[in-house]
Amino acid sequence: MAEDEEAWRVPTLVQELAAAGQDQPPSRYVRHESERRPGLAGGTLVGNAADMPEPVPVIDLRRLLSCAAEGTQEAGNLRSELQSWGMFLVANHGIETSLMDDEMNASREFFHLPLEEKQKCSNLVDGKRFQVEGYGNDQVEPQDERNLASWPRHPEHFMDVLLEYTSKSKKIKCIVLRAMARLLELDDDYFLNQFRNRAPVTVRINHYLPCPRPDLVLGFKPHSDDGVLATLLVDILRDGMWYNVPTKPHALPINVGDFMEVMSNGMFRSPVHRVVASAAKERISLARFYSLDPEHEIKPAAGLLRDGQPALYKEVKTKDYMAGFYQRFARGTRVIESMKI
Repeated sequence: MAEDEEAWRVPTLVQELAAAGQDQPPSRYVRHESERRPGLAGGTLVGNAADMPEPVPVIDLRRLLSCAAEGTQEAGNLRSELQSWGMFLVANHGIETSLMDDEMNASREFFHLPLEEKQKCSNLVDGKRFQVEGYGNDQVEPQDERNLASWPRHPEHFMDVLLEYTSKSKKIKCIVLRAMARLLELDDDYFLNQFRNRAPVTVRINHYLPCPRPDLVLGFKPHSDDGVLATLLVDILRDGMWYNVPTKPHALPINVGDFMEVMSNGMFRSPVHRVVASAAKERISLARFYSLDPEHEIKPAAGLLRDGQPALYKEVKTKDYMAGFYQRFARGTRVIESMKI
């Protein structure tokens, strides 16, 4: 079969490849040689990841809310992470470990279902037209926009666990966004007030099977997140170097999104990150993305602008940003770069 013909053929399902026990990934999944060497490839820095040069701080939400000296110290730790890495872990967040385990286990159970059952949640309409919702990508807010037809029916408790976890995650979002506003000397509710009734919350669940040659492929290409905040644990790019982010049991990872980088006028950075394949075990990633109303104007906070400190980013509507985000993501570039003045 000609190489071009193979490239356009309907891909073999990853589950089928894993079951077949192949020792080499098909060519369509293999990164170009230039992308496997440290350095620049297509405008994106790639290469193997190193260990973090210092521990990733775990922000204790109980301490952060304290009016005592420990609250000031925790706020200082948060500021440092927001300005350097753009991601952090949170502990004492109020979500029961049993609920976190239930959501992870329910997600894993879904991906282990027979193919026929999983295809009931396909994001292909009539096998042709692609939609965002489905097969591990579901919008949970606004409530009237939930496409429940694309949500898994098995395991039976999947929906209840997903919605309960999302409800409790919202409280964490509020605590963190108020703390971020105080760090910038803005009104406590400044960032929360950017959310309107149509602001979407999307859940994305990915399943990565073991790969015999993880050095040749990527689980998810380098990118920064759209939206205000996201919860996801992956490799982080800083100063041209990839770093492995160590996990901590039941500590919740939070990433700054592109919208927050714009609204903070570059004070808080949106990190470039990726997901790498593993030869040893399967991985489940659970991400929640907090975005803004499609008609909302994303722009630097007026309270941060003054003589000698002008706006560093252009204004843009959320819907226009998202259109550019998907186009540039396919090309391996960042739309936020086009917004800089």
